[in-house]
Amino acid sequence: MANTKNVSSKVHLEIVGLIKDHHFHIAKIIAEGLKQRFPGAFSDPAIHPLLECDWQVYLCNKKRELRGEVWQFSSNLMCFLNGHLLGNEKDLASWAEEQWEFTFTRPHAVYQALTEEYYSKHLHKTGHNFVFMDIEIQGELGGRLLFELFSDVCPKTSKNFQALCTGEQGLSQSGLMLCYKGSVFHRVVPNGWVQGGDISPAGKGNGGESIYGPTFEDESFAVSHNRRGILGMANQGPHSNGSQFYITLQPALWMDKKYVAFGQVVEGTDVLRKLEEVPTYNERPKQDCRVVDCGVFEP
Repeated sequence: MANTKNVSSKVHLEIVGLIKDHHFHIAKIIAEGLKQRFPGAFSDPAIHPLLECDWQVYLCNKKRELRGEVWQFSSNLMCFLNGHLLGNEKDLASWAEEQWEFTFTRPHAVYQALTEEYYSKHLHKTGHNFVFMDIEIQGELGGRLLFELFSDVCPKTSKNFQALCTGEQGLSQSGLMLCYKGSVFHRVVPNGWVQGGDISPAGKGNGGESIYGPTFEDESFAVSHNRRGILGMANQGPHSNGSQFYITLQPALWMDKKYVAFGQVVEGTDVLRKLEEVPTYNERPKQDCRVVDCGVFEP
């Protein structure tokens, strides 16, 4: 019984935050440093690095759960002390200094380098491929969408999308340039999805081709449309995948078993919001939403 009491009385720190923000790594180092300095007083800290879209979902859920002052919370990380919100990395540092006389500082450049290295390793660890699209809205740069492709679950579909991002296949047999660069988002369904990928010259939403020919078969329905930011292939019925794709704006479970989802947006939450907010007429954007560059993202 004595051991059980001792374990339960240990201080537990939990750090959840945006993996690309160096402030998250400051908090991570402080939490790990406290455990190292006072091994008998602290349990192993729980560290949860999140990519941008996952962080936004987490933060939104936490604000709903905790309410109160958390509505104004603007940091890219949250530090919890024994299950209660302590604040950001500055709050953690103050607490560590006041309660444990523990301080840990390094030059800003060191934290930045650690952040970049950790981010790169995190993406590599997934074993997945990543591709990007730079989006322009009404002639102004809207930002970058970064996609994670589930190449282990849907290798053929992922390969098609990746090759259409790089343009590596050149021209199709019908003379169509097999590349997303220059194509538009031709459909925005409020609370539904945004759709693009018609690489035909007209780009109206009734064309496009895959790298395997005009269309190819449905590969797998293993990935669920259970969240915002799911990437899938638009179709005109079973086994009619070409180049058109969509990104969900909210969970859409009705799409499961009808459309092949094969990836997700991991960065570019603000870009997706901008696309979502473009004024439309009959689901057609009134402003030009164009892919101005795309390709493989090398972590």
